[in-house]
Amino acid sequence: MKHMKAFSMVVIFFCLSHAAFSTAEQLNLAKANKAYSAGSYSVALDLYNKVVEAGYESPELFYNTGNAYFKLNDYAHAILWYERARQLDPGNEDVNFNLNVANTKISDKIEPLPELFYKRWFNGFVQALSVDTWALISVCLFIAGLSGLVLYLASRVLILRKLGFWCALGMFFLSLFMFVFAWYGYSFTKSTHEAIIFAPTITVKSSPDEKSTDLFVLHEGAKVRLLDNISGWYEIRIASGSVGWLPKNSLEEI
Repeated sequence: MKHMKAFSMVVIFFCLSHAAFSTAEQLNLAKANKAYSAGSYSVALDLYNKVVEAGYESPELFYNTGNAYFKLNDYAHAILWYERARQLDPGNEDVNFNLNVANTKISDKIEPLPELFYKRWFNGFVQALSVDTWALISVCLFIAGLSGLVLYLASRVLILRKLGFWCALGMFFLSLFMFVFAWYGYSFTKSTHEAIIFAPTITVKSSPDEKSTDLFVLHEGAKVRLLDNISGWYEIRIASGSVGWLPKNSLEEI
């Protein structure tokens, strides 16, 4: 797996950079790092799960949890946690790389429907950074715009007033764009509900009824989009566009 040798450094940095973590959770992360390095992946996984159950979340924590599952050859759970990490940090190269590797280990290789090039480009651009990063850039640009506005209002030198005016206008304009990207990314994440299949083999039905027509078969680790739910069933769509129904207990939401 890519960057596994840097695993301990990632965890140490994660511990030091999240001051909100309690001492107990930092200790659990340190123990998990030690267990992982020693090849005790089950022990490491239990410790990571304790941190998650305590209510903490971050791309690094979810990524490391996915790595532990991968080492245990539990590819469905590895994919689940890599997907959760990618939701928080869609542009993370390590997460995306390991997710792609994990997807080669499962049975279903579903070809997605082609997207219009401009939609694919826009989505790729927005997802290159997390929502929080886009929002932070927007705020920084807005502050820079305010600085330009102050320069325009306070300066008595014509060239500085012009510089301040155009700087403020440009920064406010860019800030608005970054805000739109943040809003779009947030809306996309909140409106898109996906899940991972956790049944070794499951038949997708034409309606929420075991007696309904069989449509197609999915296997453990496949990702589906959730469209609707009723009476213990989810209506799902796979990347190729096929739609059907599955029991709720056969999958786990990302």
